[in-house]
Amino acid sequence: MSPDLQSSVPEVQLGLSRAGVRGVSKAIRLRRGPHEKLVSAEISCSVDLDPAQRGVHMSRFPELFEQAIDELVIGEALLVEELAEHIARTVVGRQRTLRAEVEVTALYPIQRETPVTRMRTQEMVSLIGIAGASAERTRRVIGVEATGINACPCAQGLVRGKAAERLLEAGFQELDVDRILELVPLATHNQRGRGTLYVGTEQAVNAEDLVGIVERSMSSPVYELLKRPDELFVVEHAHLQPRFVEDSVRVALKETLESYPDLGDADFVHSRQVNLETIHTHDVVAERYGTVGELRGELDRGQRPARHTSLQGWLVS
Repeated sequence: MSPDLQSSVPEVQLGLSRAGVRGVSKAIRLRRGPHEKLVSAEISCSVDLDPAQRGVHMSRFPELFEQAIDELVIGEALLVEELAEHIARTVVGRQRTLRAEVEVTALYPIQRETPVTRMRTQEMVSLIGIAGASAERTRRVIGVEATGINACPCAQGLVRGKAAERLLEAGFQELDVDRILELVPLATHNQRGRGTLYVGTEQAVNAEDLVGIVERSMSSPVYELLKRPDELFVVEHAHLQPRFVEDSVRVALKETLESYPDLGDADFVHSRQVNLETIHTHDVVAERYGTVGELRGELDRGQRPARHTSLQGWLVS
């Protein structure tokens, strides 16, 4: 038999923060309420590596994933965060490591209706389960990623100012100009946005509710299928509710805390928004993370925390 090189002592005895695999594609069965779907998922897993251990058995990770799926998914459908937790616990036991972290991302179809014509359409969102496990404890996070559109308030303000000048030069009275500009949606540049929202708690959290929070945090949801009346609604709705990338993060966090008032101070929330620019060659991003106690203290009492607890920090705390 060949020697177990992974268990040998490395030449440089330095512990590693993370070693593992990522992007392993699997089919898993997901349950959302009474409904079950077979969906495509990507699984990533990493472990803390002891300074006296040269490596981990990388080939065993996909094997463990298969076993976890057979045990939990094929026989009994589950939630992505439960699968992530089960894999993390199994890896800690099988790989004899101090800690493991697992992320499962599944593409999930949501059925909905267009806003005006009520035509049925299918939208794809990402459901994300993250878990960190040690021999003593496990923490898990449920997350979603969804698409929307943001209308830029800054450019719209410039358009408003120029439109006011033109209306005044054309002979309209100032009060009439203000009323016209309040009634008519004003042009601006649009950004397709990808919003991500994580909640770390032992309480039950509905992923589709989180998708709704993410979509409402932007200027407007978007739809794969749109008839002309629906297009008009989306465009007008977006331009009547212009938002910066930073606005979307703040709105998502505020609504999350309002929607789940029973979250404990030690629970965790993370919102991230990426907007794909249309008049620049770069994109813009904003995010905020922290414990529920940190966020509520700042929102309700204006108490700025000394630090913002990160996802990685929360998983290991």
